[in-house]
Amino acid sequence: MTERFEQVQRAFTAYTIERELGSGGMASVYLAHDKKHDRKVAIKIPHAELAALLGADRFLQEIRLAATLQHPHILGLLDFISTNAISTAKYPL
Repeated sequence: MTERFEQVQRAFTAYTIERELGSGGMASVYLAHDKKHDRKVAIKIPHAELAALLGADRFLQEIRLAATLQHPHILGLLDFISTNAISTAKYPL
């Protein structure tokens, strides 16, 4: 396991992080099990170095925009979660 993977698992104890699904220029997406709702979800977490450079506001702006979108080819936003160290968006699978 990578250090980032372990950091994500420690930060989001309501989820069992199973694996990384993919990574892009701004964030990584992880497959997780939502323990409270007993379902699989995707959580998107900004890269730490980029989040530190741009700040949480940039990610929050993206989340607010994503929450307004409704299209069959776009996943709907389930939740926005923020801890002291990491912010994330939760999507259905």
